[in-house]
Parts: sequence; C-alpha cells; structure tokens
Amino acid sequence: MVKFQPKEHYTMQDLVEIVSLLRDPQGGCPWDREQTHQSIRMNFIEETYEVIDAIDRQDAHLLQEELGDVLLQVALHSQMEAEAGRFTFDEVCDGICKKLVYRHPHVFGEMGAVTSGEALVNWELLKNKEKGRATAKDRLESVPHSFPALMRAAKLQKRAAAYGFDCENPQDALQTLKQQIAQLESALQQGQAVPPVGDVLFAATALCRSLKQDPEQALTQASDAFMQQVIRCEEMAASQGTCLQDVSDEQRNEFWQQAKQEQSSKT
Repeated sequence: MVKFQPKEHYTMQDLVEIVSLLRDPQGGCPWDREQTHQSIRMNFIEETYEVIDAIDRQDAHLLQEELGDVLLQVALHSQMEAEAGRFTFDEVCDGICKKLVYRHPHVFGEMGAVTSGEALVNWELLKNKEKGRATAKDRLESVPHSFPALMRAAKLQKRAAAYGFDCENPQDALQTLKQQIAQLESALQQGQAVPPVGDVLFAATALCRSLKQDPEQALTQASDAFMQQVIRCEEMAASQGTCLQDVSDEQRNEFWQQAKQEQSSKT
C-alpha cells in the first residue's frame, strides 16, 4: 500500500510525487498505471478547451480548477517519460525556462524591443534559428496536423505570407473567396463527386486574416448566434402552442427573420 501523508497545502513538487505514487506498480491506482501517452491524448485536448471556456466565462474559480487539470496532464506525461528514463518533470521545467530566456533577449540580453510587434519578430527569428527552419518547407511542415482545421489553415497562411503568398487587402481576399464559390457552384452544377468545399473554407480563412479576425473565434461567434436564433425560434413556436419541427416552412422563416432582427438589435 502506498504511504502518503495528506497536507493542508500542496506544491508543484507534491503534484509530481502524487502522480508518481498513482502510477506506482506496488499499490498505485490501476487506471493510472494503465495509461499511455496515446490513451490520454484526447484528455489533454479536452482539458485545454475547458481552460478556454473558463476564460471566456471570466470565471476565475473555474479557471483555477481547469488550469490544475492541464497541469495534471503535464505531470502525467512527464511521469511516463521519467519511468522510461527519457526525461523528468524537472527537465521539462528546465527546458521551458531556458527557452523563455533565449527567446527574450530584449529582457535577458542586449537585443532591443520597444513594441510587442518587435518582441514577436525576435521570438520568431530565434525560434526558427533554434529549430533549424531555414526554408518555407521547414516552416510549413512544422505546423501540427492535429490543430483544428481553421487554426491550421490560418497558421499556414501566416507563415506562407512571409514568402509573398498573401492577400494584400480584404478586397483581394473577398475576390478570391468569390472565385472559389463560383468554382463550387460550377462543380455542383456538373455533379462533381467531391466539390471543392475545402477551398471555399480556406479562402474564407484568408478573408478573416485580412480583416484581422481569428477564424476560429469568428466561426465560434457565428455558431453561438445560430444556436441562439434557433432557440428563439423554438420559443416563438412554443408561444403559439406548437413545436418548432411542426411549423410550416413559411412560419419557420418568419420566426427566423424575427430572431435575427432581435439579435441584431442587441449588438
């Protein structure tokens, strides 16, 4: 049986010890012992999104809790590597500290940076040098495939922009989007098996970037607005003693237009 003395206040080192005890072959937790990087891979993603949700809710108590859950994922993956003899949690901390010092020469060195933009330029230059990314191929292929599709598209476009592949203004980006939509319409009319919907989404991402909007946030806001409008339509149908799925197309459209007007008046 694992021996552990509960404390009133725990530290980072306590977390590392607790995770080690949970995975102890002699008396640890059966579930924790069975986990691998792959088996809890999605847990990391879920916990990260829950942190984002807490930030969006401006809920400090929830944010504290969710940050702890993310920290647990870091400790778990580090412990697995420690057991394999490859690296420890302390080495993870050492690595990020060295990276922060190296990539902030305007704070810890002699290089100057007056604005946040200059600081970001320094960061990117040093990051590419550190990782040996000398070509467009290096920089583009280093964008993770596991990113959400819109995020990955925006990141690829941003890096390609350094090589001249970018729309100079929103009008150019909008024109490209219109061209992609026209190609999609043509493909649909011709009964093409796989119409180029992805090209439309990619062009829409470029338009977001040209307007200084994050495509993920833009789509999230549009999704939230759609959800609220459908809910409002359901409320209007209920006020007339019926279900939303039972109303006519004409009535549903009237509800929709009213819901859009109500939402527009709030913004």
